Amino acid sequence: MISTKAAVTLPADDQILITREFDAPKHLLYRAWTTPELVQRWWSGRRGKVDSIDIDLRVGGTWRYVMTAQGGFEVAFHGEYLEIVPDEKIVHTEIFEGAPGGESEPAVITVTFTEEDGRTRLEMLTQCPSKEVRDAIMESGMEVGMQEQMEILDEILPTLR
Repeated sequence: MISTKAAVTLPADDQILITREFDAPKHLLYRAWTTPELVQRWWSGRRGKVDSIDIDLRVGGTWRYVMTAQGGFEVAFHGEYLEIVPDEKIVHTEIFEGAPGGESEPAVITVTFTEEDGRTRLEMLTQCPSKEVRDAIMESGMEVGMQEQMEILDEILPTLR
């Protein structure tokens, strides 16, 4: 049975693991995850409008996503790609540009795409710089927005076949 909701677990004091299955092959999910025009469709969830998506998908390349949230304020994240295995794995840093006290040490996110029988299991492990950062992320409302992102991804994937 396909999970229609992402599972969020905390495997260590400084980690967040998000897991969800999609009824689509991994190459389509990878494409939706790495193509700016497609990321623009799902990244803001239902919480605002994406203003820009910049992706330089190569090791050492950078990315930056910016949206205007429903309250009218800007939300932006950026990072650098550390490892890329097409259709399998992406490792990148992530910095929230609006973090209290300015930018801090980045989180390192490992996204894996595992296909079985035409379905893909997405795992996104966030290695936070500290337990305090992990707790702040969990308390930020991240989970609601992430669930919305995953729902929209699920709606987009059949259109890519």
